[in-house]
Amino acid sequence: MIDTLLSYIAPHLCFGCGKTGALLCDNCKYNITEEISDACITCGAPAGVAGICGLCTVPYDRAWHLGERTAVIRRLVDAYKFENVYDAHTILADLLAVRLGTLPSSTILVPIPTIGTHIRQRGYDHTLLLAKRLAKRQNVSVSPLLKRQQNTMQRGASKQKRVEQAKKAYIVNEKLDKTKDYLIIDDILTTGATIFSAAKALKDAGAQHVWAAVIARQPLD
Repeated sequence: MIDTLLSYIAPHLCFGCGKTGALLCDNCKYNITEEISDACITCGAPAGVAGICGLCTVPYDRAWHLGERTAVIRRLVDAYKFENVYDAHTILADLLAVRLGTLPSSTILVPIPTIGTHIRQRGYDHTLLLAKRLAKRQNVSVSPLLKRQQNTMQRGASKQKRVEQAKKAYIVNEKLDKTKDYLIIDDILTTGATIFSAAKALKDAGAQHVWAAVIARQPLD
């Protein structure tokens, strides 16, 4: 609400071109959606429509992302996560909705759970907000099925440390419906360990079809 009120007093500038009026103008939205990458979400190699190359072995069946965490996407994500620009979640979710196309009605969006400290700092759960907005656009449901088994923070950690932290980071405390499609939602993929661990937890709980979608890739190497 505060962000909305401020937009009337001091209108947003487009994160792409600087035009007054919105966080991202229609032209800049178009530029992002027209240049969406078909690279493997994990390694960046050519992957085609599935979003997973033939060399990466992962516990999810399909994957989507907008591209690398650079330029406009980076500015939007950073403003949302670190500068409390709440309204950025609608732009990011809407861009991801275009990338996904129409999801089956059986799809359940599963956000990666945010550490409690970060929720208190921001005043909102950034991945849950993305999932809720995306669910509204796609007319599907959201369920916070994943539970954290530890509250380790990955920002600033090495690749090896992130992988070790993520191996047993998540658990699902209920049996899942095999007829549903479970789509994991996160903002940034670095090593891929978080998505891997989350997908494995869903598969271990009985999910037959697990997909993954993130805003952007940011390899550590």
